Amino acid sequence: MSAAQDNDLPLLTVRDVSRYYGARLGCRDVSFDLWPGEVLGIVGESGSGKSTLLNCLSGKLEPSGGEVVYQTRHEGALDVYRASEARRRLLLRTDWGFVHQNPRDGLRMAVSAGANVGERLMAVGDRHYGNIRAAATDWLGRVEIAADRLDDRPTAFSGGMQQRLQIARVLVTKPRLVFMDEPTGGLDVSVQARLLDLLRGLVRDLGLAAIVVTHDLAVVRLLAHRLLVMKDGEVVEHGLTDRVLDDPQHPYTQLLVSSVLPA
Repeated sequence: MSAAQDNDLPLLTVRDVSRYYGARLGCRDVSFDLWPGEVLGIVGESGSGKSTLLNCLSGKLEPSGGEVVYQTRHEGALDVYRASEARRRLLLRTDWGFVHQNPRDGLRMAVSAGANVGERLMAVGDRHYGNIRAAATDWLGRVEIAADRLDDRPTAFSGGMQQRLQIARVLVTKPRLVFMDEPTGGLDVSVQARLLDLLRGLVRDLGLAAIVVTHDLAVVRLLAHRLLVMKDGEVVEHGLTDRVLDDPQHPYTQLLVSSVLPA
């Protein structure tokens, strides 16, 4: 078995990642390993540094220090920030996926739902129109969008449908690692619940590894195996999700948990 396929190795190794914006701290000295098929939640209030960290991990924002190493499918360990920008872009089109809070940031609004899904397949070399359309139809079904909406543009969809379409676009190439930035943010509670159930099923059935940034503890309770709690750019607590949420040790985590408990 090659190193890239060995589940005894972390899929993503993060060591001492920091990011500064001039003198202002974004995040500092964050380290962890992410294993194949594992979901890691990152929580904290607005300004805690969680989105900065996610952007550093996903290749969108170069850290000021530290390293991010990814175990590729066939080439072994890849130091993400020593790789070329073109290599990082290729990762985001193939082995990685990114689900934005606002689905409009992850979709092309001027083309059809089917084209949105098909474009990502074309980016990895698929050129057979029939196969692309069949795969797009299949994935719309997986995210609970009717096949007769295949040729509709995302502008005709509700916010929840747009988010499900973005998920289909991301997952159609079978990535091994997906980054999610507030994936249920801005949606009605009932729509959030439906989307969370969908995400949980897809992550389980596809064996995806994922890093989920959110301020919503209910999201990480349902999705994440492990949890990082961030405050002022630093990780103040980490551990198994249920342990952290049921028995928080750090005063900040205790405050976060108590703030969502019924009075």
